[in-house]
Amino acid sequence: MATLPAALDRYFKVTERGSSLSREIRGGLATFFAMSYIVVLNPLILGGADSTGEILGRDRVAAVTALVAGILTIAMGAWAKHPFALATGLGVNAFVAVTVASHPGLTWPDMMGLIMISGITMLVLVLTGFRTAVFKAVPEGLKTAIVVGIGLFIALIGLVNAGFVRRIPDVAGTTVPVGLGFDGKLIGWPTLVFVVGLILTIALVIRKVKGAILIGVIGSTILANVLELVFKIGPSFDGKTSNPMGWSLVVPTLEQFKLPDLSLIGQVNLFGSFVHLGGVAATLLAFSILLSIFFDAMGTMVGLASEAGSIDEKGNIPNVDRVLFVDAIGAIAGGGASVSSNQIYVESGAGIGEGARTGIASVVTGVLFLVAMFFTPLISLVPFEAVAPALVVVGFMMVSQVGKIDWSDWGVAIPAFLTFTLMPFTYSIANGLGAGFIAYVVIRTVQGRAKEIHPLLWVVAAAFVVFFGIGPIQQLLGLG
Repeated sequence: MATLPAALDRYFKVTERGSSLSREIRGGLATFFAMSYIVVLNPLILGGADSTGEILGRDRVAAVTALVAGILTIAMGAWAKHPFALATGLGVNAFVAVTVASHPGLTWPDMMGLIMISGITMLVLVLTGFRTAVFKAVPEGLKTAIVVGIGLFIALIGLVNAGFVRRIPDVAGTTVPVGLGFDGKLIGWPTLVFVVGLILTIALVIRKVKGAILIGVIGSTILANVLELVFKIGPSFDGKTSNPMGWSLVVPTLEQFKLPDLSLIGQVNLFGSFVHLGGVAATLLAFSILLSIFFDAMGTMVGLASEAGSIDEKGNIPNVDRVLFVDAIGAIAGGGASVSSNQIYVESGAGIGEGARTGIASVVTGVLFLVAMFFTPLISLVPFEAVAPALVVVGFMMVSQVGKIDWSDWGVAIPAFLTFTLMPFTYSIANGLGAGFIAYVVIRTVQGRAKEIHPLLWVVAAAFVVFFGIGPIQQLLGLG
């Protein structure tokens, strides 16, 4: 078995954190498999035309998505020394695409400039210590709720993207937003891959088999490729027609070598949105983006660090300033490369569940992203249904911390409940955090215990009131 040189062992604190080189490599592989779909999905989300008819181009977006994710993830591992991987943030990229499509005169470079401005602002907040101070001001009960909420969120992502749980269209005439499978039934070979993978992964984890999660992913991937080869299942949506029995995000196939096109880098207009939308409208958009990426990262970081056991008895995370610095750079780099803001991925939990505890795992994940720019068999061979079981199992591990919340203190219990329910229900970590912070401030005040509220939480709660009220504010200002 390969051993780590003593100097690297001390630098990454591998032995100190109870890990090993093999566990870190397995963890890095598991995280890559769990989040590599973004290289395929991001070009689809950002594939539309702007007001001038210009498109970013799928091949270009895919290449730069992999490049930026690779560089940032390696930086997170080598410098911040945590097993957190970064890539284009889902949610933010969808917000960017919808905004560009719905605002006449707005171009892709304009919108990416707004992302960069939000990232620069966040970097200033990190360098001044404000972002770290906010993290330390959060009560322990809410930090635990963040871990639980991210666990539920990860599990829901796995269940929904595997087709086990599906959204019910409004035309169904029902108030139920999601249901089991398709029309109440589990259908399709991809769902079978998920079920088999989930059973296999749970069995391996219970038996404490080394590499349980990674073995589950590999086994499910082999089954998926055999089924696709035999039955020619195809995608769930090919751009024109829907196939409820198809693969959700990635059809398992073997891609060939391809030179990356990195020409999108630098195609950004920093202040173009202010010209086309006006100062007030552009500022409100930037504020929405900033608040989302600010608290998404904080919540994800707390959840993953808790699962990795790297939070000390005082609730502090080692090198937290470096983690937040790299995350802020992720927004700037993502905007500058036209692939939207990059952020810490909750799917990093797959690697942590596999045993990753240090930055070595992130270096492995980052290198694989760089390789993916040229040769993508690892991505195209692994459908999301094969990695979804890992997310469900890791979700369980994180939710198990719910017992640490003091349910007898309603001033913490109710905000905690809102935090960990709204994260999965709204598909947003920031929304859950916002509701929790506001509820904490309100309830503590009603209890006559306002002195216990950290001054920064008043500021954060007020910011989230504005964030949730963006719609009415825009209408009031005539911008809706």
